[in-house]
Amino acid sequence: MERPELPLPQLHAFVVLAEELHFGRAAARLGIAQPPLSQQIRRLEDKVGYELFRREPGRVGLTPAGRELLPAARQALAALAEGLSAAREVGGGRAGRLRIGFAASLALTVLPGLLRTFRERFPAVELDIREMTTTPQLAALRERTIDVGLLREPPAQDAELGFRTVLTEPFVAVLPASHPLAAQRTVHVEQLAECSFVLLPRAVGPSLYDRITGLCADAGFTPRVAQHAVEWQTVCALVETGLGVSLAPASIRRIRLKGVAFRGIAPATARTRVAVAWRENDTNPLIPGILAALRPEPPTGPGRSRPSSGRTAGEY
Repeated sequence: MERPELPLPQLHAFVVLAEELHFGRAAARLGIAQPPLSQQIRRLEDKVGYELFRREPGRVGLTPAGRELLPAARQALAALAEGLSAAREVGGGRAGRLRIGFAASLALTVLPGLLRTFRERFPAVELDIREMTTTPQLAALRERTIDVGLLREPPAQDAELGFRTVLTEPFVAVLPASHPLAAQRTVHVEQLAECSFVLLPRAVGPSLYDRITGLCADAGFTPRVAQHAVEWQTVCALVETGLGVSLAPASIRRIRLKGVAFRGIAPATARTRVAVAWRENDTNPLIPGILAALRPEPPTGPGRSRPSSGRTAGEY
């Protein structure tokens, strides 16, 4: 099929003249003089190969060729206007598609409020939400298969990625409801020294795993891990059966299981950090919108957040 080369001013002039059927009114509507309008119509007719208008004294009418062209011309101009509007919406960060990775535990804290706020501000943006742990999120950001990550315990430094802390939360002890320590309001970590533990596998959350085992090491013992589980809900379910106890981010308390007790721990200063991550050189105009929708805790430094401890940052 031959690709037509029709300048938009000619097409626009044709549609306006077809609507007005009067050169003077059409020229005034277009904001040009009549001679340039006549020239544009003549050039368009030369491209078509046939006259588009009948010109009679005091009267202008469409020819059969003109009547045939008019719907297509209107459709072309409308499609272009719609495309320009859509391009402006995307370019201005008001529309488009945003791919967000998130750690499963954040569905209990940051994610719902973030999505609600973002959708209220940017209803035309399509969101693609993907559940994944931190290491896959970092890889997906570098590979450009997600645009933003919500992760726990991010790396201390990364040349390609930016991080900003949006939440810190304390740890809690996760106990069977029948456990003697469940009668206490606060559990000292050293009191768990003789207990079996249910923990996430280190492979799915190395830094969070190291953070938890580090709390135990600071209390003078190495936790005896009886069972691993890759989801916090499964960890809690296994604790309920009596297989062991666990240490977890405080948001896990939102998992309601009758046979599980959640208790604050001492030292109470132990906290885990949640951050938003993005590519530093990303020009996607939607990124500032999602960052603005997150309400961070007071920043720890300009641009990037800093690790909450000297430990290697990590996962889940």
